[in-house]
Amino acid sequence: MNLNQVTLPVTDMPKGVSFYQALGFNLIVDTPHYARFECPEGEATFSLVLEEGAEHGAVIYFEHQALDTWVEQLIAKGIEFKQLPTDQTYLWREAILFDPSGNKIKLYWAGENRLNPPWRVN
Repeated sequence: MNLNQVTLPVTDMPKGVSFYQALGFNLIVDTPHYARFECPEGEATFSLVLEEGAEHGAVIYFEHQALDTWVEQLIAKGIEFKQLPTDQTYLWREAILFDPSGNKIKLYWAGENRLNPPWRVN
C-alpha cells in the first residue's frame, strides 16, 4: 500500500495555489475548485479543494534537508512564519506556518529519526 495524496480545504483557490507555488511545489492540475501539486523530490503529491467555511484539524508536513536555508528563502519571498526552525524534543527540527486558508504547515528535517527514532517499536 502507498499513500496517494493529502487534500487540504481552502477558501480562496488562487491565493492557495500562489502560496504553494511560492513554497516550491509544481502545479499539475489547476481548476477553479481543485488544484494538485507534486513535490519537487520523490513522487508524493497533495491537492487543494475549494470549501467555504471548512474546519482545519490536519497538519501537513514537508521535509527538506536544508530546512534553515529553505525557510530563509521563503522569508525573502514574503512568507510569514509562526515559528522559525526549532529543535524539538522528538529529534525533529521544525518551522511552522499557515497557508492563506489557515491550514497548519510544518516544514521540517528529521533525517534518520523520521522513520527510526530511538524509541521505535521493533
